[in-house]
Amino acid sequence: MDLSILDQSYTLNQEQLDFYRQNAFIKIKEVLTPEVVAHFNTIISQKVEEQNTESTPLKDRDTYGKAFLQIFNLWTLDEGIKALVCSKRLAQLAADLMEVDGVRMYHDQALFKEGGGGITPWHADQYYWPLSTDRVITVWIPLQAVPSEMGPLEFAPGSQDILTGRDLSISDESESLIGEKLRVSDCPKISEPFDVGEVSFHSGWIFHRAGPNTTDQTRKVMTSIYMDKDMLLKKPENDGQINDWETWCPGVEIGKVIDSHLNPILFEG
Repeated sequence: MDLSILDQSYTLNQEQLDFYRQNAFIKIKEVLTPEVVAHFNTIISQKVEEQNTESTPLKDRDTYGKAFLQIFNLWTLDEGIKALVCSKRLAQLAADLMEVDGVRMYHDQALFKEGGGGITPWHADQYYWPLSTDRVITVWIPLQAVPSEMGPLEFAPGSQDILTGRDLSISDESESLIGEKLRVSDCPKISEPFDVGEVSFHSGWIFHRAGPNTTDQTRKVMTSIYMDKDMLLKKPENDGQINDWETWCPGVEIGKVIDSHLNPILFEG
């Protein structure tokens, strides 16, 4: 398998950079080839099956549990997966979009929405992260095409400036309250299918969700979260941030650069 594309830069045009700066998300086509996507579909699916401990039937889970199977930090478990999520191609895109000199790994996660799986409620990722600035970004990498009926990501561009709802975890409450705030704010919402090889990047504070997977096939997605290489650890403000400090930033002191062994620099410009 020729994976050389992972070491090659992907040049964004000014229109794309401006779009991300304004909207805090962007979808980018042909970041990966169909062959490379199929390769990672195979190895990531195998690792998710190996690591998954969820045994509760889908119908008996809560809203969060119905949204997806979630397996973390696969880059530390498999050199093949590490080649993708730690690749120069993705890390440089993250740095260029955030307009920073370099990025570190925060963590990765596979998000597999099973056939018949429910919605992913409205939320902002950075609720969970003890990070000092908004220079953090998630790449969402579908491992197959994602038509509307599979539950692609839905973004609310401009919502990164809305403060209401930032104190909510992913839940029925966040779906209801953030959804209502977006409605009364007349905030636009964008939900579009993903082609094979297309990925999206979104910032930590933009509100986003995903619809249900109404097919009988699993929607397989790999994600990786990159942060400014100079990101400082802030004092955690909730239990989720305490957990993230202990799990993804072990040994880092509050107010210091997040540079543990789990946070290598992946790209410097």
